Amino acid sequence: QVQLVESGGGLVQPGGSLRLSCAASGSIFNRYHMRWYRQAPGKQRELVATFTSGGSTYYVDSVKGRFTISRDNVKNTVYLQMNSLKPEDTAVYYCNADNAVDNSWGRGTQVTVSS
Repeated sequence: QVQLVESGGGLVQPGGSLRLSCAASGSIFNRYHMRWYRQAPGKQRELVATFTSGGSTYYVDSVKGRFTISRDNVKNTVYLQMNSLKPEDTAVYYCNADNAVDNSWGRGTQVTVSS
């Protein structure tokens, strides 16, 4: 399995920005789709953004135009740049790496958007 470690969460005011990072244990991006999920209290885990092994990106409608997923192939790190944050973005954010034979998760990082 792939080891994934998230960082970058915290408390931010509405309208602010955060950048989440997900460090992977090795050069995996050509073999795995990388995804960011989030889970708010009392809600199901939700797929937020995807960076496919082929280089395509996808977003849930609620974050389009505000969030950007990117990756650094040298640092083996995936990022989620989050701008114009809203209170409803408050959640634990999880990094995920998956392919046909593996599905690995990080432990998550808390993002709280509040004034």
